[in-house]
Order: sequence, then structure tokens, then C-alpha cells
Amino acid sequence: MTAKKPGVSRVLIIGGGFAGLECARTLSGDSRFEVTLVDRTNHHLFQPLLYQVATASLAAPDIARSIRQILAGSPNVTVLMDEITAIDPAAKHATGKSGTRYDFDYLLLAAGARTSFFGKAEWERHTLGLKSLADAQAIRRTVLSNLEKAELATDEAERTRLMTIAIVGGGPTGVELSGAFADLVHRSLRTNFRRIDTSKLRVVLIEGSARVLEAFDEDQSEYARQRLKSLGVEVWTGMRVDEVREGALHFTDGTLLEARAIIWAAGVEAQPLTAMLGVPLADRGGRITPQGDLSLPGLPDVFVAGDLVRMKDADDKPVPGVAPAATQMGRHVAKLLQEEKRLEGTRFADRKHELRPRFRYFDKGIMAIIGKNFAVVKAGGMKLRGLPAWFAWLFIHIAFLIGFRNRLAVLLGWAFAYLRDNPQARIIVHPQGGPPH
Repeated sequence: MTAKKPGVSRVLIIGGGFAGLECARTLSGDSRFEVTLVDRTNHHLFQPLLYQVATASLAAPDIARSIRQILAGSPNVTVLMDEITAIDPAAKHATGKSGTRYDFDYLLLAAGARTSFFGKAEWERHTLGLKSLADAQAIRRTVLSNLEKAELATDEAERTRLMTIAIVGGGPTGVELSGAFADLVHRSLRTNFRRIDTSKLRVVLIEGSARVLEAFDEDQSEYARQRLKSLGVEVWTGMRVDEVREGALHFTDGTLLEARAIIWAAGVEAQPLTAMLGVPLADRGGRITPQGDLSLPGLPDVFVAGDLVRMKDADDKPVPGVAPAATQMGRHVAKLLQEEKRLEGTRFADRKHELRPRFRYFDKGIMAIIGKNFAVVKAGGMKLRGLPAWFAWLFIHIAFLIGFRNRLAVLLGWAFAYLRDNPQARIIVHPQGGPPH
């Protein structure tokens, strides 16, 4: 790192997701801060639409944008692509996989989450997660390749396995994937194959609890279940997986489900960096409960935000792991740092930590789309479902996309797919450029 400039505070942001990016954008142009944002990838990903890349509705560039490009007009922000492998909060420095040392005065750890297998790490190699563009492309590649293999298959049992998609986890991700796959195969691809009947493709949504979309009201959960069933999705609730092996799921009641595509959307856990901070973890998922201002106990200059956090806000409301909450956390940290800079040299300087405001989450609601023309929305006392909820979902997701090109590309892509029932992102690209074995 370069030498520290007099009067300038060095802010290290780990993670270019919603929290990290919002913090950097809020501090952009503020010469009192020298900001370094480090991320393992070079792009900011709009995760709420990631499932649409997985289901061939959108192409990867539609929901991702270069972090460097987003912050190009921020002279006090440096963007670096590196993976942080060590953090020493007491010495105030972090180390990247590249060997680079990152010194800081303030740290915001917002590295996001990864798929959780609830202590069964061996299940990962038999399943497909959905946390990155690479994950989404792997799901799309697997499902589309399986259909191509099914077209070639002569063994009916193998064809059935190839034409079965199992999705574990009945939250918004699982529900949205299920509806989108049902739409893709039963409507968009229905005339594309000659040897297989795409109407026989099985999409099985598996949830361990009594209902899907548990965060929603019961009537909305039931509406989602009925809508999925009308699309041809098999909804299994109260089913708990106790074994995952290649091409098969085994359940605690003895049921066996064979599927060549197993998608795991059942849980998330924090990135392992949280274990390096020297503070107690709040749960098995590695999340941290920070102070009310998002700083760590005993480490007032180290903050956490986004999916790494398990906490209640200033109004004693649980803060969910959603994009709006992460964005608000990133902005809160940036505003807090700016206020402390303002207090420097005043009679309040020595009390700056105790004067910090607690984070207050403004709940913008939750929503889930259930195939074409249908969705559920819960926002405060307002509940929507069906077509009005679907339009609300479209408007909000377009509004939050970063960049005019992204908004236009997604809007045009959705319009074309809506009118033609024919999404265009259906090319199979294999990692090494060759066909699957």
C-alpha cells in the first residue's frame, strides 16, 4: 500500500456487493478518505436476478457490471481484484492471495455469503449452488446439456433421470427457479425437441418445513404452492434430505429421488473471513452480531455488513439478509465515518464512538416471482399477489439495476421473451470449450 496521507483516513472495503459498493459510492469524492475496495471478481452482481441467468432468461452481462467501471468517476477509490486470505484487526492490516498487504484505519467487511450444506461439505460435489455468475452458468449448462443427452438417450430410466430437476430449498430462490424452469421447458422449449416430450420434464421443489416461502404470510405461501403446481412443479414440503450422492437425493422417510440436476438453495453461510476477526460467531453459519453501529465489540474501527450480519436494528427488528438491508448498512457505515471526520478537532472528538447512531433498517418488503405473470409481494401492511405483484416485481428490479445499459438490456430481453415465450440465452458453453463427457 502507498504511504498514508496526512489527515486522510484509509478505508478498506472487502467485497463489492451491495454493502461494499454503497459504502464506496457514498465516500466517493470525499478527499478526507482514501478508499480501497477489494473483491475476488471484477464485477458487481445483481443477485436478485441471478436465477434468470441460471434459467436462460438473461445473459450474464445483463445483471453484472465492472466495479472499476461503476467507480471510474471516484478519484479517491481504488478497485483491486484480489482475494483476502488474512485479517489482523488489531494491527489494522489484511493480506491478499496476491501477497499484497492492505493497511487500513477503518475496515468494512462485506464479503457476502456462500452456500451452506449444514455441516455436510461432501454434498457440495453432487449439487449446484447459486451464489455467483459461474454457479448460474453451471446450472444452465447442466440443465440444457441434460435435455440434449435425453434427446440422444435410448434407455427410458436414464432419460427420466436426465429430465428431472431437483431444487432443495423452498425460499424465494427455490420458488423462482422452479417457476422459471417450468416456464422454460413447458412453454419456451416445447417445440424444440423431436425425440423427447418436454412436458414430461419433472421440476421437484423440496422444502424441509411445512410450507414454501416461510417469510411470507401463510395465504401467500399457499398461493405460491398452488401456482407452482399449476405450472407442473411438484412441491414436496416436510421432506428432509439426509444423504446426497451423485444423481440422487435420499430423505429421512426413506424416499429416494433420482435427478441428474440437483440444485441446492437451502441455506447460506458467511465467508470464512469472519472467523479471523477474533469475536464470537453468532451461529453455525459463521455470521457475526455487531454493535448497534455495525462495528465489532472491542474493535470500533472494524465494521461488518450484509450477509455476514445477524442482528436486530435500533427498533429491535431482525435485519434480513436481503439486498436493501446490505445497501443501507453500507451507507450507514459511510455516513458514520464522515460524521466522525467532521467531529475531529472539536470538543466531541473524544466521544465520537459513543455518539455513533445505531443502524436502523427501513424494511422495503419482500417479493418472489412465480413464473410468468405471477408473484407475491409483502411490504409492511401491503400484500399483493398475481399480476399486480408481478408488475411491482418487474419495476423494482429494473429500478435497482446499476447502469442504463443493464436496465435497457434486461427490459428488452424481458419484453422479447414475454411476447415470444422464447428466451434467447440458451447457448451451452462448456468450461474447457468441449462437450460434456
